[in-house]
Amino acid sequence: MSKLGTVFSEGIIAFIATNIDDIIILLIFFSQVNGTFRRRHIILGQYLGFVAIIIASLPGFFGGLVVQREWIGLLGLLPIAIGLQQLIYKKEETATVQTVSSDFSQSTPTNPVLAFILSVLHPQTYKVAAVTIANGGDNISIYIPLFAGHDLASLGVILSIFFIMVGVWCAIAYFLSRQPTIANILSRYGQAVVPFVLIGLGLFIMYERGTFTLLPWVKS
Repeated sequence: MSKLGTVFSEGIIAFIATNIDDIIILLIFFSQVNGTFRRRHIILGQYLGFVAIIIASLPGFFGGLVVQREWIGLLGLLPIAIGLQQLIYKKEETATVQTVSSDFSQSTPTNPVLAFILSVLHPQTYKVAAVTIANGGDNISIYIPLFAGHDLASLGVILSIFFIMVGVWCAIAYFLSRQPTIANILSRYGQAVVPFVLIGLGLFIMYERGTFTLLPWVKS
């Protein structure tokens, strides 16, 4: 197999192996789409979060430092905080969504460039990005040595594959969320389950990364 073919295969395998769980998170996000939480917020947030993970992994390419696994697990606090916020302000957010969605179409910018900028700056986009970073934070420990073993051209191929696969992942999750059976279940139970899913995700991230061992009473 040629070098390009090897790099191409390695990029696809690495992405699937490190992001298979993101399908579930994206599926839940797409089930929550409404007047104030749009598909573009999910897609942009996913890309922003993934870009942050890639940037944090680049020191491996330049022969830099490796982030300790236990400290990466602290990213689990992000989905926990978002989940708690949704539980605490659930009633207020529901009332706001109903109010805003009634006239949302009137406030949508007609200029596509302005609409894109506003979507990037939207708080919902950063919520998705925060969950993406937290859920994929452990990927840094995999991407650092992966990047370190390639030259600039190979790195470009891998990153191109990664960014294409992020779009593919979003498309798969959106398609699944549109299936009648799945959509019915998510629409009926999704709003109530999402905060607990995010909190559970955060706790699992911290546990799986060994973050709890940083606590003094655990060490002792």
